[in-house]
Amino acid sequence: MFERTFIGLDVHAKTIVACALDTATGEVIRAKMIPDPVAVLAWLQTLTGQVQVVYEAGPTRFGLSRFLTGHGVDCLIAAPSKLMRAPGDHVKNKRDALILARMLSLGQVTAVRVPTEDEEALRDLSRARQQASKELAHARQRINALMLRRGLYYPEKKRWTLQHLEWLHRQRFEQRAAQLTLETDLELVAMLKEHLKRLEFQITEQIEDCEYQEVINALMCFRGIATTTAFGLAVEIGDWTRFTGSSIGSYVGLVPSEHSSGVTRSQGSITKAGNSYARRLLVEAAWHHDRDYSRPGARLIKQFRLVDSATRTRAMEGNRRLHHIWEQFNKRGKLPVKANTAVARELAGWCWSVAAPLQQKAARGPIFTEAAMHAA
Repeated sequence: MFERTFIGLDVHAKTIVACALDTATGEVIRAKMIPDPVAVLAWLQTLTGQVQVVYEAGPTRFGLSRFLTGHGVDCLIAAPSKLMRAPGDHVKNKRDALILARMLSLGQVTAVRVPTEDEEALRDLSRARQQASKELAHARQRINALMLRRGLYYPEKKRWTLQHLEWLHRQRFEQRAAQLTLETDLELVAMLKEHLKRLEFQITEQIEDCEYQEVINALMCFRGIATTTAFGLAVEIGDWTRFTGSSIGSYVGLVPSEHSSGVTRSQGSITKAGNSYARRLLVEAAWHHDRDYSRPGARLIKQFRLVDSATRTRAMEGNRRLHHIWEQFNKRGKLPVKANTAVARELAGWCWSVAAPLQQKAARGPIFTEAAMHAA
């Protein structure tokens, strides 16, 4: 007789709570163990029949899943946003594990894709660059706020140029504490700027030997997507062939939320589900398509030389289309933030249209015709 045991794991940094559900007998087996993959595997081996494991995606990431899968255990990682949970249910650990086991037995678990270790390392590098950029922006904002509190305002439109920095270094305050604050903040800005440059240089180096090099070159054919943005999108999404031109927008949380009841259908703000970092990169890139566009600039022309004709044609169509959408929104007086969100959703689809075919082509591998084989 076919037997299967479904196991839900509630994984934390210090403990793992496990709940095994035997669908044949209805028996529930509970266990609590240290967060050691070897200990989890040893406990699983004490269970009878075929087992399937699931745990919720979280800060512990993918190490446990990779270990169990490598030892022949069917292990899934559940997408948190797709889990069914009652609004008043706040009891954690044991109940979470049991809910996961029951959902797995019913086939109601939406699994996330587990990236390779190399892909995860590239993601960490991209996110480190993002964090460095945020810290630099915060440090600059502190200096701007300090100047305003002292009644000082830089008259030029552009800031953080060499002239602006020289102006800041010339400022002197009577209070020693205020002067020290300005000097230390300026020192921090200089350090963070160099740190950001190093990370961007390291990203450029990684692209040369990266499996996503073709995809990155294709993404950079769109306006607003330069090296670090293309690198971030490529490694965050990973396998573009999982999606379609419409579903990619849902994955990055750029589709409208919906509240429907009976014949009433009401759409609200975007869901903001899925990959928040990829969504932020797309939203930042979409603003560039509001600027005038008649023909590709020097950067795009240089980038077009690195891709095939199909990708180049698709990218040029996308750039024209995205700018046209912005023009239509501006004519209608659409709120810029809402217009940009819509353009970002459309940009996600255009990025998919150039990235997915490249990955499908790479997966098929070289095609050898009979004539080519004889020639070889």
